[in-house]
Amino acid sequence: MKPNIFFTADHHFGHENIIRFSERPFESLEQMNEELIRRWNEKISPGDTVYHLGDISLGKPDFTRAVLDRLNGNIHLIKGNHEGAALTYPKRFDSIRDYHELRIDEPENSNGKQKIILFHYAMRTWNGSHRGTWQLYGHSQGTLPDDEAALSFDVGVDCHNFYPVSYEEVKAVMARKKWTPPFAARN
Repeated sequence: MKPNIFFTADHHFGHENIIRFSERPFESLEQMNEELIRRWNEKISPGDTVYHLGDISLGKPDFTRAVLDRLNGNIHLIKGNHEGAALTYPKRFDSIRDYHELRIDEPENSNGKQKIILFHYAMRTWNGSHRGTWQLYGHSQGTLPDDEAALSFDVGVDCHNFYPVSYEEVKAVMARKKWTPPFAARN
Protein backbone atom coordinates (compact mmCIF):
# COMPACT_ATOMS: atom_id res chain seq x y z
CA MET A 1 0.00 0.00 0.00
CA LYS A 2 1.38 3.41 -0.93
CA PRO A 3 1.80 5.98 1.84
CA ASN A 4 -0.97 8.43 2.49
CA ILE A 5 -0.51 12.05 1.42
CA PHE A 6 -1.54 14.93 3.67
CA PHE A 7 -1.58 18.71 3.40
CA THR A 8 -1.52 21.31 6.15
CA ALA A 9 -0.35 24.83 6.99
CA ASP A 10 -0.12 27.53 9.64
CA HIS A 11 0.56 25.61 12.84
CA HIS A 12 2.38 28.62 14.29
CA PHE A 13 3.98 26.48 17.01
CA GLY A 14 5.39 28.72 19.74
CA HIS A 15 3.30 31.75 18.68
CA GLU A 16 1.22 32.79 21.67
CA ASN A 17 -0.52 35.70 19.95
CA ILE A 18 -2.01 33.45 17.24
CA ILE A 19 -4.42 32.15 19.90
CA ARG A 20 -5.94 35.62 20.15
CA PHE A 21 -5.41 36.70 16.51
CA SER A 22 -7.13 33.62 15.09
CA GLU A 23 -9.46 32.99 18.03
CA ARG A 24 -8.00 29.53 18.57
CA PRO A 25 -9.76 27.59 21.37
CA PHE A 26 -6.70 27.07 23.53
CA GLU A 27 -6.12 28.38 27.04
CA SER A 28 -2.33 28.59 26.76
CA LEU A 29 0.56 28.34 24.34
CA GLU A 30 1.58 25.01 25.86
CA GLN A 31 -1.92 23.58 25.41
CA MET A 32 -2.01 24.73 21.77
CA ASN A 33 1.42 23.28 20.98
CA GLU A 34 0.62 19.92 22.59
CA GLU A 35 -2.82 19.65 20.99
CA LEU A 36 -1.47 20.49 17.52
CA ILE A 37 1.21 17.80 17.90
CA ARG A 38 -1.37 15.30 19.17
CA ARG A 39 -3.78 15.95 16.29
CA TRP A 40 -0.97 15.76 13.72
CA ASN A 41 0.23 12.40 15.03
CA GLU A 42 -3.31 11.08 15.45
CA LYS A 43 -3.82 11.43 11.70
CA ILE A 44 -0.32 11.01 10.26
CA SER A 45 1.74 7.81 10.55
CA PRO A 46 5.54 7.70 10.37
CA GLY A 47 5.59 6.56 6.71
CA ASP A 48 3.05 9.10 5.45
CA THR A 49 3.93 12.08 3.27
CA VAL A 50 3.06 15.57 4.50
CA TYR A 51 3.18 18.79 2.49
CA HIS A 52 3.31 21.65 4.97
CA LEU A 53 2.39 24.90 3.22
CA GLY A 54 4.22 27.19 5.57
CA ASP A 55 4.36 28.86 8.96
CA ILE A 56 5.25 25.80 11.00
CA SER A 57 6.75 27.65 13.95
CA LEU A 58 7.47 31.08 15.32
CA GLY A 59 9.35 29.58 18.25
CA LYS A 60 13.10 29.67 18.69
CA PRO A 61 15.24 27.16 16.74
CA ASP A 62 15.77 24.69 19.63
CA PHE A 63 12.05 24.68 20.46
CA THR A 64 11.15 24.25 16.77
CA ARG A 65 13.62 21.38 16.35
CA ALA A 66 12.10 19.60 19.37
CA VAL A 67 8.57 20.00 17.94
CA LEU A 68 9.61 18.80 14.47
CA ASP A 69 11.25 15.73 16.00
CA ARG A 70 7.90 14.79 17.59
CA LEU A 71 5.88 15.00 14.35
CA ASN A 72 5.20 11.85 12.30
CA GLY A 73 5.69 11.66 8.57
CA ASN A 74 8.04 12.65 5.80
CA ILE A 75 7.59 16.41 5.64
CA HIS A 76 7.98 18.57 2.55
CA LEU A 77 8.06 22.26 3.44
CA ILE A 78 6.58 24.90 1.16
CA LYS A 79 7.97 28.05 2.76
CA GLY A 80 5.64 30.56 4.35
CA ASN A 81 6.46 33.99 5.69
CA HIS A 82 7.48 32.68 9.16
CA GLU A 83 10.03 29.97 8.48
CA GLY A 84 13.20 31.27 10.16
CA ALA A 85 13.36 28.66 12.93
CA ALA A 86 12.30 25.71 10.72
CA LEU A 87 14.99 26.54 8.17
CA THR A 88 17.67 26.09 10.85
CA TYR A 89 16.80 22.35 10.77
CA PRO A 90 16.72 21.56 7.03
CA LYS A 91 17.55 17.86 7.39
CA ARG A 92 14.10 17.27 8.99
CA PHE A 93 12.45 18.01 5.64
CA ASP A 94 12.40 15.79 2.56
CA SER A 95 12.36 19.00 0.51
CA ILE A 96 12.12 22.75 1.04
CA ARG A 97 10.61 24.88 -1.70
CA ASP A 98 8.94 28.24 -2.24
CA TYR A 99 6.41 26.66 -4.62
CA HIS A 100 5.76 23.14 -5.86
CA GLU A 101 3.80 21.50 -8.66
CA LEU A 102 2.83 18.06 -7.35
CA ARG A 103 1.52 15.27 -9.55
CA ILE A 104 -0.37 12.45 -7.85
CA ASP A 105 -1.44 9.22 -9.55
CA GLU A 106 -5.19 9.52 -9.99
CA PRO A 107 -6.80 6.70 -12.00
CA GLU A 108 -10.14 8.57 -12.11
CA ASN A 109 -8.60 11.35 -14.25
CA SER A 110 -8.30 10.91 -18.01
CA ASN A 111 -4.51 11.35 -17.95
CA GLY A 112 -4.07 9.26 -14.78
CA LYS A 113 -2.72 12.20 -12.75
CA GLN A 114 -3.94 15.04 -10.54
CA LYS A 115 -1.76 18.12 -10.67
CA ILE A 116 -1.73 20.28 -7.53
CA ILE A 117 -0.07 23.66 -7.10
CA LEU A 118 1.27 24.07 -3.55
CA PHE A 119 1.97 27.62 -2.36
CA HIS A 120 1.70 29.39 0.99
CA TYR A 121 -0.54 32.09 -0.48
CA ALA A 122 -3.91 31.85 -2.23
CA MET A 123 -3.90 32.67 -5.93
CA ARG A 124 -6.72 33.73 -8.22
CA THR A 125 -5.18 31.89 -11.16
CA TRP A 126 -2.28 29.41 -11.41
CA ASN A 127 -0.52 27.14 -13.86
CA GLY A 128 -3.16 24.78 -15.24
CA SER A 129 -6.09 26.39 -13.39
CA HIS A 130 -8.07 26.31 -16.64
CA ARG A 131 -7.34 22.57 -17.01
CA GLY A 132 -8.49 21.25 -13.63
CA THR A 133 -5.26 21.72 -11.69
CA TRP A 134 -5.89 22.33 -7.99
CA GLN A 135 -4.23 25.00 -5.84
CA LEU A 136 -3.75 24.45 -2.11
CA TYR A 137 -2.72 27.26 0.21
CA GLY A 138 -2.55 28.47 3.79
CA HIS A 139 -1.57 31.88 5.24
CA SER A 140 -5.07 33.33 5.70
CA GLN A 141 -6.08 31.38 8.85
CA GLY A 142 -9.51 30.74 7.38
CA THR A 143 -10.33 34.40 6.74
CA LEU A 144 -10.71 34.03 2.95
CA PRO A 145 -14.14 32.83 1.84
CA ASP A 146 -13.97 29.65 -0.22
CA ASP A 147 -14.56 30.23 -3.93
CA GLU A 148 -16.90 27.46 -5.11
CA ALA A 149 -16.03 28.25 -8.74
CA ALA A 150 -12.27 27.74 -8.23
CA LEU A 151 -10.33 24.54 -7.63
CA SER A 152 -8.42 26.13 -4.74
CA PHE A 153 -8.62 25.26 -1.07
CA ASP A 154 -7.23 26.48 2.27
CA VAL A 155 -5.50 23.57 4.02
CA GLY A 156 -4.50 25.63 7.08
CA VAL A 157 -5.17 24.08 10.49
CA ASP A 158 -7.57 26.87 11.47
CA CYS A 159 -9.98 25.60 8.78
CA HIS A 160 -9.85 21.90 9.72
CA ASN A 161 -10.25 21.63 13.49
CA PHE A 162 -6.44 21.82 13.77
CA TYR A 163 -5.85 18.61 11.80
CA PRO A 164 -3.97 18.02 8.54
CA VAL A 165 -6.19 17.02 5.60
CA SER A 166 -5.65 13.96 3.43
CA TYR A 167 -5.51 13.86 -0.35
CA GLU A 168 -8.83 11.97 -0.28
CA GLU A 169 -10.44 14.73 1.82
CA VAL A 170 -9.17 17.41 -0.57
CA LYS A 171 -10.42 15.36 -3.53
CA ALA A 172 -13.90 15.17 -1.97
CA VAL A 173 -13.97 18.96 -1.48
CA MET A 174 -12.85 19.57 -5.06
CA ALA A 175 -15.56 17.19 -6.36
CA ARG A 176 -18.22 19.41 -4.74
CA LYS A 177 -16.90 22.60 -6.35
CA LYS A 178 -18.94 24.28 -9.10
CA TRP A 179 -15.87 24.74 -11.33
CA THR A 180 -16.27 24.52 -15.08
CA PRO A 181 -13.41 24.76 -17.58
CA PRO A 182 -13.32 28.39 -18.81
CA PHE A 183 -12.83 27.39 -22.43
CA ALA A 184 -15.41 24.59 -22.49
CA ALA A 185 -17.93 24.60 -25.30
CA ARG A 186 -20.90 26.72 -24.31
CA ASN A 187 -24.46 25.58 -25.08
